[in-house]
Amino acid sequence: MTVRLHLFAEGQTEQAFARQVLAPHLAGHGVYLHNPVLIAHKKRKGRVHRGGGRNFRAMQNDILRRLKQEKAEAVYFTSMVDLYALPRDFPGREAAEDLRHVPHERVTSLEKAWSEATGDPRFLPYLQLHEFEACLFTDIVKLCDACEADRAEKPLRRIANQYKSPELIDDGRQTAPSKRIEQHIPAYPDLKTAVGPETTAQIGLAAIRAACPHFGQWLTRLEQLGKP
Repeated sequence: MTVRLHLFAEGQTEQAFARQVLAPHLAGHGVYLHNPVLIAHKKRKGRVHRGGGRNFRAMQNDILRRLKQEKAEAVYFTSMVDLYALPRDFPGREAAEDLRHVPHERVTSLEKAWSEATGDPRFLPYLQLHEFEACLFTDIVKLCDACEADRAEKPLRRIANQYKSPELIDDGRQTAPSKRIEQHIPAYPDLKTAVGPETTAQIGLAAIRAACPHFGQWLTRLEQLGKP
């Protein structure tokens, strides 16, 4: 049985990561990732505008529409949307605020609320804790090499060493993982679509899943879809 997977990505960096890194890895487990799409953020005059992950209703309608189009049991759906700056109307958000001091429980509760709101077991929601760039903190040397920014290595390493896991780097507007990288590598916003997937490929999924347990749980769940 061929298992197919659809992925809704928040931005072009996640989309490129899914194509270049995630797809070949999952194919080795018998799970074939369909061309990842940017998730919708609004619909105007019949046209769907994509990317951003800041409008829950638009995102949800996009997912529900695709679920209706694909009826096969061996077709699954997942997401790569940041917990950072999550839409205010996201299901379970208010209750999850009480779990801010336990980030992994918080993100798990939000994913469960999203799954319940969708009501289809084929949808396996994944919220990145707190955003994609956390994965890049797994190996600062490889990140700085990809950005040709050797001087940024020491300050970024100091940041990484403050946390048990890169996923625990907080979600403040100026202190989220991407903001911290940008502080020391100002060119990062222009480079991230290429550098993000390149760096994760260099680091390797094994190292990332070991350093980032929430990411690792998601990856394991996707791999297991290919098992009989």
